[in-house]
Amino acid sequence: MFVVSGESLIDLVSEPRGADGSIVMQAHQGGSPYNCAIALSKLGNDTGFLCPISKDGFGSYLLEPLDAAGVTPLLKERVFAPTTLAVVTLDAQRKAQYEFYRNADHAFTEAGLIAALPEQIEVYQTGGFCPILPEDAAIWLQVIKAAIARGATITIDPNVRPSLVEDFEGYKQRLSQFLDLAHLVKVSEEDLAELDAEKSIEQHAADLLARPNCELVVVTLGEKGSRAFTAAGEARADIYSPPFFGDTVGAGDSLMAGILTWLHEAGDLKPGRLRQLDSAALATTLRFGAVVAGLNCAEQGCKPPTRAQVDAVLAA
Repeated sequence: MFVVSGESLIDLVSEPRGADGSIVMQAHQGGSPYNCAIALSKLGNDTGFLCPISKDGFGSYLLEPLDAAGVTPLLKERVFAPTTLAVVTLDAQRKAQYEFYRNADHAFTEAGLIAALPEQIEVYQTGGFCPILPEDAAIWLQVIKAAIARGATITIDPNVRPSLVEDFEGYKQRLSQFLDLAHLVKVSEEDLAELDAEKSIEQHAADLLARPNCELVVVTLGEKGSRAFTAAGEARADIYSPPFFGDTVGAGDSLMAGILTWLHEAGDLKPGRLRQLDSAALATTLRFGAVVAGLNCAEQGCKPPTRAQVDAVLAA
């Protein structure tokens, strides 16, 4: 099983105020790990999602896409804490202001999370909110170590959010502990700039590969595509542009799911194998991820493609 840990939440997105001054909002399911779990399952992977789900109506709303995609919620008991909200307010120029109201996503205990892990884990994917709060980070680090003991390859997409962090230096120290455990690290160009704008992408990649366990670094560049680095090679891939464009919501999460899927099927998603990936293998991996991400962008909101949709594009 692939296990994905981290937050699920509801994006409440406003429209500009009407003439009567009222605010109208639409609710969308979201959260980077939540999106990645759905994308992994739709690509044909046995996937479990490790995140508390509220008993409230928004919790039921979050469960619907998980169920439709075949994702297994690993925490069987829903929690009383209300669903975490990301409130996005748009002004008349459609400039967005974000506020996060965290609740159910960290209504957990260390014992409960570890007890929910499968006995055998192929890949443990983490990131998002997990390193943000010191008390949460301490628990998630123990969960990751329990996953390692069950045979998991550790992968991370930190999705750095400075607006959520009061003490950014403390956050970077906590994130560093997560990165030390990871075999594969996926980051965006924006993530790297937030962590240290003085370093080049190449230097960031080299520093990550110098950590105790990291063997593969993937950097997403938005419309400029993506890059990948190992000790044996490096590669770059362009984006895949779908015939019709919706938006980019969840594109990075879908790309991550595509990369994990491709490497798993090739037998390379294992410590010792990842470091051996050469430039040609990295280019092929990035191409698959780019198609998954591009097909997601053909829709409005995060709607990852099925494996059949991806294969059809690659065959053409």
